[in-house]
Amino acid sequence: MELTDEEKQLLLSAARDSIESVFKRKTIIEPDYEKHPVLKSHAGAFVTLTEFDSLRGCIGYIIGDQPVFNTVCQAAIQASQYDPRFASVKESELNDIEIEISILSEPFPLNGYDEIELGKHGLILEEKGRRGLLLPQVPIEHKMNRDEYLDSICQKAGFHKDLWKEKQLKLMGFTATVFNENEIIKK
Repeated sequence: MELTDEEKQLLLSAARDSIESVFKRKTIIEPDYEKHPVLKSHAGAFVTLTEFDSLRGCIGYIIGDQPVFNTVCQAAIQASQYDPRFASVKESELNDIEIEISILSEPFPLNGYDEIELGKHGLILEEKGRRGLLLPQVPIEHKMNRDEYLDSICQKAGFHKDLWKEKQLKLMGFTATVFNENEIIKK
């Protein structure tokens, strides 16, 4: 999805306002959809929260069933309060939380492991009623090679890391437009 810097800023502000709304009365103002029609389109989105460069929450939706603006707002609240890996974000932490947003493309089938492009393709594994998702930036941030990325998606879905070596998994790929507060503020 192509977004202007202004549209990225609108989404980042809405994500932060949504998290703050958990603690105090705050109205989330929808954008002018005539001026920014892309924010009304449906797309999956993930919101990743970090605190002092450590993951603090990450939740999202693979496919958006509402405008991406609303999807980002919901994902921000979910990431801050309901990521089962972390305690809920407290109001006192808000100034230390950094927000990153990933707007996802439609998922597409990957026909073999050789089709995976590190840093470009996120992965979705659905197998035996379990699902795991890794965003495209994960292997770059964690300095993973393709084999380690495949190990990680298996573990994320709740399987042992070598499952991909035992059988050809049916993986879906996706791309993402990724931006964060530091990137947009610096421009």
